[in-house]
Amino acid sequence: MPTFLWKGRTASGRVETGEMVAENQAEVLKALRTKKVIPVSVKPKPREISFALFGGKKLSTKELAIFTRQFATMINAGLALMDCLDTLKKQVTKPGFKTVITEIMEDIEGGATLADALSRQRKSFSDLYINMVAAGEAGGALDTILLRLAAYLEKTAEIIRKIKGAMIYPAMIMIVTIGAVAILLIFVIPIFASMYAGMGAELPGLTKVILAMSHILRRYFLILIGAIIAIVVALRLYYRSVNGRLVIDQIILRVPIFGDLIKKTALARFSRTLSTLLASGVNILDALEITAKTSGNKVVENAIMKARSSIKEGETIAAPLSQEKRVFPPMVVQMITIGEATGGIDEMLNKVADFYEGEVDSAVENLMAAIEPIIVVFLGAVIGVIVIAMYLPIFKLASTFMAGE
Repeated sequence: MPTFLWKGRTASGRVETGEMVAENQAEVLKALRTKKVIPVSVKPKPREISFALFGGKKLSTKELAIFTRQFATMINAGLALMDCLDTLKKQVTKPGFKTVITEIMEDIEGGATLADALSRQRKSFSDLYINMVAAGEAGGALDTILLRLAAYLEKTAEIIRKIKGAMIYPAMIMIVTIGAVAILLIFVIPIFASMYAGMGAELPGLTKVILAMSHILRRYFLILIGAIIAIVVALRLYYRSVNGRLVIDQIILRVPIFGDLIKKTALARFSRTLSTLLASGVNILDALEITAKTSGNKVVENAIMKARSSIKEGETIAAPLSQEKRVFPPMVVQMITIGEATGGIDEMLNKVADFYEGEVDSAVENLMAAIEPIIVVFLGAVIGVIVIAMYLPIFKLASTFMAGE
């Protein structure tokens, strides 16, 4: 049974608080009146998801999209809310997700709304999700809102899948390159080094550099690994700070090819998220705040929050966005301006999102087409330099021998 937090006043006027396990809020109120306590507030106790049970991470976008699509379909078919949740609980295979749905059902049975129940599971459901559900419940259009959410999550999952797909190939090639170079330097180069040590001849400069690299790698291998781990950890900690995240996100946006892809992805997410929230009845200030938090880039987030501050003071949406030229291109600003003038800003933002999602597709294709030959050439050049460096002394010795003849 759920646990409730209560607050009330005694006959003498003293304020008391406590916890009570009960079937629902009505039962808690009845028990308080029996104790001659006047209830001030009764609400379900928030729960924390067990990291061991839930895997220590939130649901993936794909899992949430599937859950939302099925939920929307059942609600649209006229099934009762609790029946929908019970069916979904039986269907999901992830133990942690079953626990989340069970706790949501218990909270609803205790008198909470669906949005309130979801808000207690913030490791699984974002502010965007919770606010849209709240808007759907308030407007009596939960099925419509869930369908919009499902469509939004499916598009987001598709973009994530494409970007991850574009990153897998270069990442694998880089791992293979690093592994091949490490094997050469640790196991192969020492054989050449011992062979050249007995020659007593002056080695070419390139050969000396490769031999020195091999010596450093073999002698300080653990130290180098530790240094790399320390740098990665330091960067992660720095990125968690407000200033660090801003600096790194600024650098990411300036990286050739990748920066353009990240910017287009952020614009597609901004447009789709804001459009979905506005179409669902969320007010503009809340919608912009949620959109900023889900942008995925601190530079974009700051630009949206500046726009929100200006709108709060009475400006239009487009005016402050037009000042953030490094984030919002003129086309985006112009489309939003038209949307504000015609009263169809959500439709215009949807068109912007469609455009930039198409741009992301093209950017991913171009990235794959450009990066494959670059990586192959890079791999060949690295291995080639090492091989040439090791055989240069042999070539030099052969040329000296032939000259002596």
